[in-house]
Amino acid sequence: MQTKILLDEDAMPKAWYNIQADLPTPLAPPLHPGTGKPVTPDDLAAIFPRELIRQEMTTERSVPIPDEVRDILRLWRPSPLYRARRLEQHLKTPARIYYKWEGVSPPGSHKPNTAVPQAYYNMKEGIERLSTETGAGQWGSSLAFATALFGMDCTVYMVRSSYDQKPYRKSMMHVYGAECIPSPSEKTDAGKKVLSDHPDTPGSLGIAISEAVEDAVNHANTNYALGSVLNHVCLHQTVIGLEAREQLAMADAYPDMVIGCVGGGSNFAGLSFPFAGDKLRGKHPETDIVGVEPAACPTLTKGLYAYDYGDIAGLTPLLKMFTLGHDFVPPAIHAGGLRYHGVSPLVAHLAKGGAMRAVAYHQNEVFEAAITFARTEGIVVAPEAAHAVKAAIDAALACRKTGEEKVILFNNSGHGNFDFASYDAYLAGGLPDYEYPAELIRESLAHLPKVG
Repeated sequence: MQTKILLDEDAMPKAWYNIQADLPTPLAPPLHPGTGKPVTPDDLAAIFPRELIRQEMTTERSVPIPDEVRDILRLWRPSPLYRARRLEQHLKTPARIYYKWEGVSPPGSHKPNTAVPQAYYNMKEGIERLSTETGAGQWGSSLAFATALFGMDCTVYMVRSSYDQKPYRKSMMHVYGAECIPSPSEKTDAGKKVLSDHPDTPGSLGIAISEAVEDAVNHANTNYALGSVLNHVCLHQTVIGLEAREQLAMADAYPDMVIGCVGGGSNFAGLSFPFAGDKLRGKHPETDIVGVEPAACPTLTKGLYAYDYGDIAGLTPLLKMFTLGHDFVPPAIHAGGLRYHGVSPLVAHLAKGGAMRAVAYHQNEVFEAAITFARTEGIVVAPEAAHAVKAAIDAALACRKTGEEKVILFNNSGHGNFDFASYDAYLAGGLPDYEYPAELIRESLAHLPKVG
């Protein structure tokens, strides 16, 4: 009847897992936004430290985690794996539901798993300040936490809709010593242009990325840090899945389903990639790997697999990914961390190749699942993580119908302690379900860059 499965600190992974080593076909290279040719390490050196560039491009299966990074990760890692027994009983399902609980980190989500190594590698190369974007604020507060530990400055461009919805995320960034700016802003040319064209915009991650990249390029002491999408970010997050695999083995279990919410793709990748690697190597070929996204921003389920910019201004390299178009601005749903027009090229590669599948939900059904989880397991989850909860509940209910005793694993990627305005809106019946904005997406996809 064990509820928590715990690992000793010494059992924390000593190396990250790189799924590029196990892909049946190589990842399409990122392209330079000016020349259209594959980017080189020198192209990225203006905003990233050399070691992160190396990790972005390597196909080695294991990348060692520096001791200095592991020492900080010990503040909360290894994170617990929970058996959701009360949820199982409530659903009357024969399935076994497990969740990796990443809300135990100091900022309250999975994001410090990559914020700490990113800050570390930048500090080692003499960088004094990092600029970044954030949606719901989990990444911004995590990078603020990490830079504080290394004595660095931090500037965060926070998507305006989330800046207004989640003021205490901004407060957390301030406590850690970071500057938090609502995006789009008047501080960058990219922000000024958006405000001139669309003064009432709720903002988007694509806009905030443009501002943060512009900030980094224009200041010699500053580099840019990204909280999702890129290969090295997904790499750092694999501590989640590596730990979960060991913890499930202690329970004599292996997942039939692995579930994570998908915005840019980092927390989904963090849990699923070690299991996807097992699947690609033929060890567990039947594992069902599921990415869950909002119906209002359906990148994997409705997007086009093509080269596109990662930001609205076209400052980033072109990435081969599922995209809704770089100038698509999603509705201001409460899962702000999932409002991204694109997705990690690695996640897109798995989806295109059939190693995973995607589902999309409206926000009211997601919040309904989150309420059920809170009233059974006791944890109030972030709206982003609630998408994975919804998918796990649906899978467990399907098992109730079929009698299958599946093992369901999902990533509970962060707490919702700063999201009660969203919960209040749901409980008051004031949360709209946005329909898939097909016409807006068609218009945005018409502006995809031409790649020869």
